[in-house]
Amino acid sequence: MITRRGFLDTTATGVVLAALGRAGAAFAQRKITPGPSDVLIVTDVQNCFVPGGTLPVGGGDEIVPLVNRLGRAFENVVLTMDWHTPGHISFASSHTGKKPFETVMLPYGTQVLWPDHCVQGTKDAELVPGLRIPHAQLVIRKGYRRHIDSYSAFFEADGKTATGLTGYLKERGLKQTFFVGLATDFCVAWSALDAVKSGFTAYVIEDATRGIDTGGSLGKAWKDMTGAGVKRITSADIDMS
Repeated sequence: MITRRGFLDTTATGVVLAALGRAGAAFAQRKITPGPSDVLIVTDVQNCFVPGGTLPVGGGDEIVPLVNRLGRAFENVVLTMDWHTPGHISFASSHTGKKPFETVMLPYGTQVLWPDHCVQGTKDAELVPGLRIPHAQLVIRKGYRRHIDSYSAFFEADGKTATGLTGYLKERGLKQTFFVGLATDFCVAWSALDAVKSGFTAYVIEDATRGIDTGGSLGKAWKDMTGAGVKRITSADIDMS
């Protein structure tokens, strides 16, 4: 038998639980609104990495409209570009008897060998024509040193030679980095990991990236990123209104 007191207690508890449930749902649905200390880093959205390029990433062209929408939501945007010399050390053609996607040991570690790509001054190296982020404030070119590769927007592949991006972001008071672009398991992942190492909060917007996934590289990249504290989100988590 439920007494009047018991009914009131039960009702009060229900109201509290319902209120908590609504608060929890509201919290779960809260989106990230980019602010003045946030920066979107658009990674290597170049002709080279979309269908028809020299090193195409499957579906690489599909992310461009979404990247443009995300770009409009951010006050601060940085673009990165692969920018290799002819005969770059990362090209399979620079190593006798080697084929693309084989590896070699170089002074800075294991190097995946790629087809010739993003050669300086070529159409292949240009930004995708459909990319529309006119307010981007900085373009970082990387991989232009002939004898060392560079995936990360922050450091060359030796992990020591800086691009200057760390200092730029810190001097401008930018603290949270959001990564989109190509490819998830190489330039995006290396950049996000180096962002954390450099003292920034790092997010990767998964549906605004695409991966190569050679030899399980995509799964490894996500494992490394999440283990380092990189936050894995989607564009639905960003307020683009």
